[in-house]
Amino acid sequence: MRLLPAPLSLCLIAVLLAGCASSSSTVTVGGKSVEMPKEVAEEHQKLIDNIGIYEDPELDAYVRRIGEHLLRDAGITRPSFTFTLLDSPDINAFAMPGGFIYVNRGLLTYLDTEAELAGVLAHEIGHITESHHSRRQTAQMTSKVAAVSAYILTGSGDVYDAASMYGAEIISGFGRDMELEADAAGAEYLHQTGYDVDSMLSVIGVLKDQEQYRRVQAKASGKPSGTYHGLYASHPRNDLRLQTVIKAANELDLTEMTENPEMPGEYRRQTEGLVYGASAAAQSEPDRFYHNKLNFTFAHPPGWSVRQTSREIVASSGDGSQTLTIGLTRIDANQDAEASLLAGAQGDVTDLEAVAQYGLTGSTGVASSDEQSVRLAVIDHSYRFLFEGEATHLAEADDSFRKIIDSFRPLTAREKVTGTSHTLHYIQVPRGATFASLASSVKLPDAENQLRLINGYYPTGEPRTGDWVKVIR
Repeated sequence: MRLLPAPLSLCLIAVLLAGCASSSSTVTVGGKSVEMPKEVAEEHQKLIDNIGIYEDPELDAYVRRIGEHLLRDAGITRPSFTFTLLDSPDINAFAMPGGFIYVNRGLLTYLDTEAELAGVLAHEIGHITESHHSRRQTAQMTSKVAAVSAYILTGSGDVYDAASMYGAEIISGFGRDMELEADAAGAEYLHQTGYDVDSMLSVIGVLKDQEQYRRVQAKASGKPSGTYHGLYASHPRNDLRLQTVIKAANELDLTEMTENPEMPGEYRRQTEGLVYGASAAAQSEPDRFYHNKLNFTFAHPPGWSVRQTSREIVASSGDGSQTLTIGLTRIDANQDAEASLLAGAQGDVTDLEAVAQYGLTGSTGVASSDEQSVRLAVIDHSYRFLFEGEATHLAEADDSFRKIIDSFRPLTAREKVTGTSHTLHYIQVPRGATFASLASSVKLPDAENQLRLINGYYPTGEPRTGDWVKVIR
C-alpha cells in the first residue's frame, strides 16, 4: 500500500466510499486496459509505483486465472474485476472499490494449496459484491485512507506493526459483521467453483498463528501488534458464527456439483522459488542513487557516477566537466531554506524559486560572481541538504543539475526494504529432521519459528519423514 501522497481530497475520499463525479483514467492491470475514476486510478498507480508488481508472469497469470474462475462459476459479471500480484513481503491482500483486488507475494508464502489462495480471493471478491466500501462510515474511511497515505510516504514501522498484518485493517477497516458477510459470500463462490470451502478456515488458522507470533514479538519489543482483517477473537475452528457460514456454503444445493479444479502439486510448482522477505529489486532502478542511512534517493543523468565520502556526496558527468556536490547541516529553526541559501551563496543570486516536492520544502537559485555561475539548492529532510552544481558553462549543465535536485526525495517503504534476498523452496523431510535442524542453515532471525509459521506448525509440532515442507534459502 506504498510517492506523492499529498493530503487526500474530499472527492477522493468520496470516490473510495461511494463514488463521485470525476473524470476517468485508463490504467493497465494484468496486461489489460481498465478505465476507472481518476482518483481511484491515482491510488492504484501509487501502489504500483511504490510497492511494485512481482515480476513472475506465470505466477501472476495463475493468480488471475483462479480469480477469474471464481467469478465465472459464480456468475459475477460486474464490476470488471482485476487481480494484481504485488512485490511486497507483507502478509497482505485487500480489495479497493471498483473490483480491484491486490495480493502480496508475502501472503503466498503462508498458504499451502490453490484452494487456500482461492479462499483469499473469494473473501476479497465478497467485500466488493457485498458493497462494503460504500457501506462504511465516512469518518472511518477517511482515517484509514490517511493511514495508508502516511505509510506509503514514510514507510513507518509503527504504522505497519499496528495495522498492516493482512491488509485491509488500514485500507478497509471492515467490522466483524462485514467480514462474516465476505466470508459467507466467498464460501459460496468457493463451493460453486468446486474448491474445498474448509480451506477458508485453513487460511485464517495459519494467519491466526502469525497474529499470535506477532503478539509475542510485539510484547517483547514494546510495540503494538496488528491483526488480519478477517480474524476472530477465538481460533476459527471454535468460532460458531464462522462455522455456521462455512456449513451453510457446504450445504448449498447445486444443480450440478462442480469438479474440484485444483491440480495436485500445482500450487507448490507455481510458488517454488518465490522471493521471501526483502525484494531483490528494492533498489534496482538504474541511474538512481540510494542512501539508506539518511533516507533519500535521487535520479541522475545516464553516464553519471556518484561517490560518497564521510562529508559529502558528489555526482559527476562521465567526462567530469559537470559536478554537483551535496552536503548537509542541521536545520536551523530560525532560518528557513531560502535564507540559508542566500546566506551561503557567493555573489548575486538570481532565478530564486521555492522547492516543494515529495513532502519536502526548500529553495533553489543561481549564484554568480566573477563570471562564474553555480546552481544552488537547499532542501530540508531531517537534515538541511545543500546542493552546489558547478560547470564551465552552467547553461549547458543546468538541466542535469535540476534533474538531480528535482528528483531528490525520501526513500519509499518499498525502497527501504534492503538486505539479502531469500527464496522459498519445497523439500521432502529427511529422516530424523526437525524444524530446528532444517533452520540451522537458514540465515534469518528466529529462523526456526519462521519455518514453523510458513508450514503451519507454530508454536509446536514436527513434520513427518517424507512430508513436503517449505524451506528458505
